[in-house]
Amino acid sequence: MGKALQGVRILDFTHVQSGPTCTQLLAWFGADVIKVERPGEGDITRSQLRDLPDADSLYFTMLNHNKRSITLDTKTPKGKEVLEALIRTCDVMVENFAPGVLDRMGFTWERIQDLNPAMIVASVKGFGPGPFENCKVYENVAQCAGGAASTTGFDDGPPMVTGAQIGDSGTGLHLALGIVTALYQRKETGRGQKVLAAMQDSVLNLCRVKLRDQQRLAHGPMKEYPQYPNGEFGDTVPRAGNASGGGQPGWILKCKGWETDPNAYIYFIAQAPVWKSICKVIGKEEWITDPDYATPAARLPRLMQIFGTVEEWTKTLSKFEVMDILNKYDIPCGPILSMKEIAEDKSLYETGTLVEVEHPTRGSYLTVGNPIKLSDSPTEVTRSPLLGEHTDEILRDVLGFDEQSITQAHESGALGPAQTRIAAD
Repeated sequence: MGKALQGVRILDFTHVQSGPTCTQLLAWFGADVIKVERPGEGDITRSQLRDLPDADSLYFTMLNHNKRSITLDTKTPKGKEVLEALIRTCDVMVENFAPGVLDRMGFTWERIQDLNPAMIVASVKGFGPGPFENCKVYENVAQCAGGAASTTGFDDGPPMVTGAQIGDSGTGLHLALGIVTALYQRKETGRGQKVLAAMQDSVLNLCRVKLRDQQRLAHGPMKEYPQYPNGEFGDTVPRAGNASGGGQPGWILKCKGWETDPNAYIYFIAQAPVWKSICKVIGKEEWITDPDYATPAARLPRLMQIFGTVEEWTKTLSKFEVMDILNKYDIPCGPILSMKEIAEDKSLYETGTLVEVEHPTRGSYLTVGNPIKLSDSPTEVTRSPLLGEHTDEILRDVLGFDEQSITQAHESGALGPAQTRIAAD
């Protein structure tokens, strides 16, 4: 069975997380991703947060599956020549350099278009055009600038960033969609184009419900927020703790063992259509007809008191017992799963969401598989490449270099420190 992006060749000039997230996703769908790395060092994450000596870090391996690696010094004449040849033969260049780096390398948009008019150049940047355009941005900076931090946490505490990498990986996902869309349009136009995913923009896109609420503030207090009815609303969207952010009031409640287990909690939603079932389950059947509780409007000012009562019931059971009972009545809920619990969930292995991968220096390690499942393009997760592992293979099979040309490239220093090679038989 073929792959969705088979035949598409990606020139991967990315590093750290945002860009590699994008190119890994494309590789999972069958694109030939050629990762260009600095000789001797490679992607900085190969050594960052390293847990085993002399082995690529999990940070690197979990973001660079299914790719090929070539080492290239683009400051040398031969290195620049090789890069130009790669641009001519690839469909997409993906980069997440700091603003202006690609131009200073001599590869402006105009130069790339001269080399390959059909080339799509996809970029991750911190900010789009504007006053902060040239600022360097990392994950937490993006979360702050995109509105996530100001709306995360509790109202009586400071802004908070989330553990989900919505700035880096979230932007990579947005960029991948942009690339596939540009490839689709190229079928009609024959032309390449620039694709930009700014980290601030991507975070804001994921925070759109908070922008919705910013506008709702002009028309009175937002009754689904925990600040209602006794708190005060200012002129900006407040932090809402564990409120759902939508029309279904929810909160995180303690379960049995919460005193010693930091994840003995469940997310509980007091959904209106199952209100009668909720009352029966927690032993408060009188609430079904009590005018203070019988309707959603009546319950809104009492939500925290209601969650407190439900919590007295959830604290008598484990989070999984609570989930089993509530699901029998179609009451929406979800356990707070730790990373350890997720890693031990066999069902996630069966769907390919979690994958065990063998690596020549790390041994076996656990990684996240493709989160997007296509029925006609199954994903096989293969290990990340060693630094420069496919250099000769790419020169030979992609660029058509013969053995003499490959040897000359090595001797020139374009592929790393000059070295003498023995020609293949």
